[in-house]
Amino acid sequence: MTTASTSASGGRGAAGRTSFDLSRPWRVNPSVAIRPEPFGALLYHFGTRKLSFLKNLVVVDLVQSLAEHRDAESALAAAGITDDQRPLYLQALTALAESGMITVRDEK
Repeated sequence: MTTASTSASGGRGAAGRTSFDLSRPWRVNPSVAIRPEPFGALLYHFGTRKLSFLKNLVVVDLVQSLAEHRDAESALAAAGITDDQRPLYLQALTALAESGMITVRDEK
């Protein structure tokens, strides 16, 4: 995946990119379909027509579980992501947020 800004501000990062905020509630974008594959999953965004490949089953499970947790931090903890693994998974979540595959959900 591409390297992305990991600012915790939740606003716009460098070059107009969306920063990923671990303290916010996230979900798979309603315009995105996830198709499981032996290598992980394909994500297709019907609005932008973008296709993303998730080549790690833990990332697939993490992304699918985002809506079940109060924030991304809780989702990472529930997935058993260790401190030394966090940068890789944060990079993946940031790239998915920047491409619109996952979005912040309304806090209720």
